[in-house]
Amino acid sequence: MRKQTRIWCALLIVLVALAASGCAVSGPDKGYSSGVGDATSTPDIGHGTAAASESNDDEPTTSNEPASESAAASENDAIHGPVTALRLADDKIGWIGGEGWIARTDDGGATWRTQLETRFAVDQLFALNEREVWASLRTGDDQPLKLMHSTDGGKSWTETGTVPFSEFFHFVSAKEGFSDNAHTVDGGKTWTMFPVPKSTVGAPYFHDKNHGWAVTAEHEGSFDIIRTTDGGQSWHVVMSRDSDAPLNGALIRSAGKDDAWVQLIGDSGMTQTSYSLFHLGQDGKWLPVLAHDGAGSGPAPGYAIGDKPDVPKGSGTSPGALYVVDPQTAWMGGQCLACDDANSVGKTTDGGATWTELDDAWPGYGTQLIAAADADHVWLLTNDADAPARLYTSDDGGASWKNVYTFEANRQSE
Repeated sequence: MRKQTRIWCALLIVLVALAASGCAVSGPDKGYSSGVGDATSTPDIGHGTAAASESNDDEPTTSNEPASESAAASENDAIHGPVTALRLADDKIGWIGGEGWIARTDDGGATWRTQLETRFAVDQLFALNEREVWASLRTGDDQPLKLMHSTDGGKSWTETGTVPFSEFFHFVSAKEGFSDNAHTVDGGKTWTMFPVPKSTVGAPYFHDKNHGWAVTAEHEGSFDIIRTTDGGQSWHVVMSRDSDAPLNGALIRSAGKDDAWVQLIGDSGMTQTSYSLFHLGQDGKWLPVLAHDGAGSGPAPGYAIGDKPDVPKGSGTSPGALYVVDPQTAWMGGQCLACDDANSVGKTTDGGATWTELDDAWPGYGTQLIAAADADHVWLLTNDADAPARLYTSDDGGASWKNVYTFEANRQSE
């Protein structure tokens, strides 16, 4: 059973985690001539749709009153593994979501209280602060992701629309948000599409309505990182890289209009997946942060077979979660499905100039979740099909960790 779980997880990781790398930088004035997708059509990605919210008889259960402050998750029948989403407002306040529930903590994860019960699984959580929080719910294959919004910290929830894509979404105000290349100014009721090149790999990322990033693979054996400063009307290559590794995914995060962290996924084999990570520094130059190759997975994206990159390799044998705090601070996990303790974590606090791999490792062969409030306060949540989900936290930059909560086991595995 454990071996089957590890194989399943290896396939899941390739879809969930992504990685990037490279060295050569091309001038930002180089125009991009790829064909651009229809800005008004909805790309066929995940569960996404650009349609406005539709009524549904199976509405989530909401409450205008908070659950008992003293009720621990183990005492609440709604909360059980796996945990599918994690988000922090600060180092004490955060939310988690799972198969039909959302819960909040106000004491750093020591206790949890249910705030929303629904028949749908939580896909993602996002919080602007301790009061403004959103959740996307998986309503079924090829169906819209239902968007829920709370303005009182999760005490009550309102369905405000949909989320077009099952990738990362974020809001910059109560009404304006972004999901891949989709943009809403009415809280998710309607979405418009920014144009993106048809050769885009993975999900594009828009920091705001003007500034966006994408990875394209126009030709075999190379890839480009491109950016727009006019809402997708024009795109320019800011880094080009030859690569012996096939590009099987890309994930982008940004902590500012001129900041980008790009994680690229390469090939997979023998429970290994190659990956690399790049960061656009404050000096406008691209910095290779991580380059992970393997005997079974081949070279890291952006490198040739036999290359020995002069950058850290990163932990694990496959990429884990990436969480960007600010232009200087990022955390990234690794996973090793052939190891007893499969989860590891590394970090940078100088924009990727140096990388520190933490000494600790944690069990769990399922999806890994990371959230951080700053360079000192970070949370790691591990899942396993055959064991309870566990929450570990550190308040000293990863020097020490506490298993602050163990969730009820996944009922499907009982």
